[in-house]
Amino acid sequence: MIDVDADGVVGFTQELVRIPSTNDPGRRERAAAELVAAKMREWGWEPTVYEVEPDRPNVVAVVEGGGGAGPTLMFEGHTDVVTEGDLSTWTVDPFGGEIRDGRLWGRGSADMKSGLAATLYATRALQLAGPFPGRIKVCALADEEGLMIGAHHFVSEGLTADVDGAIVAEPEAGEICAVAKGALRLRVDFAGKMAHGAMPQHGRNPLPAVGSLLVGLGSLQEELQGRHPAHEHLGEVYVTPTVLRAGSEEQVNVIPAAASVFVDVRTIPGVEHKLIADRVAALASYDGVAAEVSVLVDRPPVDVPVSDPVVAALAAAHRAVTGAEPVYGGVPGSTDGTVLTHWGGIPSVVYGPGGKWIAHQADEFVEVAQIVQCTRVFAEAARRFLSGDF
Repeated sequence: MIDVDADGVVGFTQELVRIPSTNDPGRRERAAAELVAAKMREWGWEPTVYEVEPDRPNVVAVVEGGGGAGPTLMFEGHTDVVTEGDLSTWTVDPFGGEIRDGRLWGRGSADMKSGLAATLYATRALQLAGPFPGRIKVCALADEEGLMIGAHHFVSEGLTADVDGAIVAEPEAGEICAVAKGALRLRVDFAGKMAHGAMPQHGRNPLPAVGSLLVGLGSLQEELQGRHPAHEHLGEVYVTPTVLRAGSEEQVNVIPAAASVFVDVRTIPGVEHKLIADRVAALASYDGVAAEVSVLVDRPPVDVPVSDPVVAALAAAHRAVTGAEPVYGGVPGSTDGTVLTHWGGIPSVVYGPGGKWIAHQADEFVEVAQIVQCTRVFAEAARRFLSGDF
């Protein structure tokens, strides 16, 4: 079994957690990206830093195996985390990186700075173990928690062209996730006509159109669930209105001139996003009120066969390191792997330390033992993928 630096990967995770690299202005990912790049340089790697947006860099290093020709494996993690939210809901410092009761606590500990650290230390362990065929591309990307601009930039720069498979280090608590839900986010804008509430005949009220749409969305969800049975790992299709905007509580006697509805659609393989967008546009049609549907996010589902080399190598590594049969699962949301697979053409699989349900919550944590175990699995998975031993 490949020897890994257990203390090093845990300590580096703590360093990353102590950097508040949220999407808020004034924080961003730069400091976390610089820490990653510095660690890479310490090991003699030559990282390239891509400025995706101000203070939002991607960091990419290519580690050659020195063992002759072979495939390219990509390890991917993101440097951003969601906000800590209300501090009164935390019992620990969200950016303290404290270790207590066998757990490392803090925002991003699970999602996904421990996973990112594990990819670096796994690659370093394999490098120190001796020559291996092919190469590993270690990537720390920006903005996964937002619009995934880091992953899209990575693809647009042509950096996926030589990659044969990607392991995305999101928290999955040991599950191997080769499938992920798709995300389709829509905005529906209704244009009415402002008028006095006492004289509605002189206006066009967009709110009845909103109500009609909301009822229709419920029916659409039932229809899609009836047509597409629940996926083994991903569950049901969901059509969820999440934001409503209309009028003003300071002027309840005014019919608003406009209203907006935002819809978050989560899909499974086999569901076509364009058909859903077209159906929502039809549901938004209401007598006398114009409606416009905008697609804000369109990320198709990911469905990589478990027989794909990157999934098979990861499964074999999990079995070898843990002594247990792998458990297959699915990603309930979307990850950078969605972008890498759909737009970059790379088979991707998601696996990493931390529970998938603890992400984005107060008192986020990761089991220290999981960080170390996952680092060992990553190192073994890389060895097997690059040598074809799976």
